[in-house]
Amino acid sequence: MTRILVVDDEPQIVRALRINLRVRGYDVQAVATGTAALKAAASDPPDLVVLDLGLPDIDGVEVIRGLRGWTHVPIIVLSGRAGSQDKVAALDAGADDYVTKPFGIDELLARIRAVTRRLHVSVDATTATLRVGRHTVDLAARTVTRDDGTDVRLTPTQWGVLEQLLRHPGKLVSQRQLLHDVWGPEYQNETNYLRQYMAQLRRKLEDDPARPRHLITEPGMGYRFRP
Repeated sequence: MTRILVVDDEPQIVRALRINLRVRGYDVQAVATGTAALKAAASDPPDLVVLDLGLPDIDGVEVIRGLRGWTHVPIIVLSGRAGSQDKVAALDAGADDYVTKPFGIDELLARIRAVTRRLHVSVDATTATLRVGRHTVDLAARTVTRDDGTDVRLTPTQWGVLEQLLRHPGKLVSQRQLLHDVWGPEYQNETNYLRQYMAQLRRKLEDDPARPRHLITEPGMGYRFRP
């Protein structure tokens, strides 16, 4: 059973999420503060976190950074902050998706399904290890290692995007295909997601993110991994 940690200080939202998630077979734990969220995640690690940014003690972005210091658990932000800068800050900190309040439960459930799908990607062992610049990517072990031996942490969504590109070296992968394969068939027009995640991957894997040599944009069409 998938365990979801809900972090929100609005009792009505917590109650609605607990009812709707449990009836669909999820195990739900709810806390109201960032401090409690970090403690709960450390003591009994969840499979997924649904996190409000406007918490009473710690800003949600700091909670994301705290979690990303030691875990790859998927994080879906659920927030009343609709500004693009808030979304970018949350995604840059390591969130996997962002849902703006008020929201429909069906939309949230679709995003939960999309994020959890990224955790169960089959891997062909014969092509599991590739080089991206100064990094070795092991798709089977889901690790990225710099030439100096240090590890590079990727979120499940970053992994999903990177793996789709590395599975097709030298070939154009369309925006529609990436959205379908990583986020799911419900996502066809969210090309802003791709731009944000490609920017994150370039910052982590390219020597010069402004002039990428390996993770290439084909304007208006899609993306390409150049070995």
